[in-house]
Amino acid sequence: MTGALLEILGMVISTANMLLIIWFIIGLLFAFNVVSPSNQFVYAVHDALSRLFEPVLRPIRRVMPDTGAIDFSPMVFMMLLIAVSKLIQGAAY
Repeated sequence: MTGALLEILGMVISTANMLLIIWFIIGLLFAFNVVSPSNQFVYAVHDALSRLFEPVLRPIRRVMPDTGAIDFSPMVFMMLLIAVSKLIQGAAY
């Protein structure tokens, strides 16, 4: 039973990592004018992911030093998710 819960939690973490990558890529596509923010579908996906990740990234941004135009908080959050995933895998075995 516990192994199944840990496996489900691992899948949730993997999904969060994938969604974070998608959110980051869409943001880059907007920034470099590859995709227009007036594209309703892409904007809706980006907005939904922003609403999902901003509450988690905001405290990370407060702790990290200001690096100007480059935001490293998604990378820090991704590394935290990977570390938690590794801890869960270690606890499962």
